[in-house]
Amino acid sequence: MDADALAPVTPGRPVGVAIVDDHPVVIDGVRAWLATEPRLTVLATGDDPDEVLRAAPQADVVLLDLRLHGRLVLDKLAELSSAGRRVVVYSEHSDPATMLAALDAGAVAFLAKHEGREHCVTTVLDAASDRPYVGPALAGAMVGDPRPDRPVLSDKEREALLLWFQSMSKASVARRMRISEHTVKQYVDRARIKYTRAGRPAATKAALLARAIEDGLVRPEEIGIYRSRASTDQPTP
Repeated sequence: MDADALAPVTPGRPVGVAIVDDHPVVIDGVRAWLATEPRLTVLATGDDPDEVLRAAPQADVVLLDLRLHGRLVLDKLAELSSAGRRVVVYSEHSDPATMLAALDAGAVAFLAKHEGREHCVTTVLDAASDRPYVGPALAGAMVGDPRPDRPVLSDKEREALLLWFQSMSKASVARRMRISEHTVKQYVDRARIKYTRAGRPAATKAALLARAIEDGLVRPEEIGIYRSRASTDQPTP
């Protein structure tokens, strides 16, 4: 399922989070971090993704440890993402290859366990609103990605993507570029098609941002990746 089609979190309603990790001390720590943000509420925790989501099927975001019971669960990540779940990977395995593999499997964001509370809270909030957020570790992996299969985007496609990544709605992008909203959608869709043809599909806004940064089409500083967001931030269509 395309994450752009996921139902956005209703403004004013807390974002429901499911935490999947096989280390109770990590769960307790993450729960404490999320508890500092009134817009977040932890609905269920555990070491089995299926059991956790049976307990909290309404969870808006799944915070998933990529290594469970001694093995990397990229297959489960892909399954959850394909089912339309917003999955934020939270892992100690922060080497570039693993982080990029997680994005390829459908993660909307990757958070290294050595990154702090602020990044954790912001990542979960942005994931719930289908806004891209990239922490320092992932930004480094994206910028250093050596893969050569990079599609060529037109100047207009790149401009539309850059404005869209800056948390603008497509209607706002259309006004800024003085074109129709339909044309903006065409630019975004064409970029997605080009990545799909290159064997690197990008079905979600976060995945498309990841591709663009990986390929040097967008620089991290152009979208204010490390900015702090005010509590009045609203979901961006």
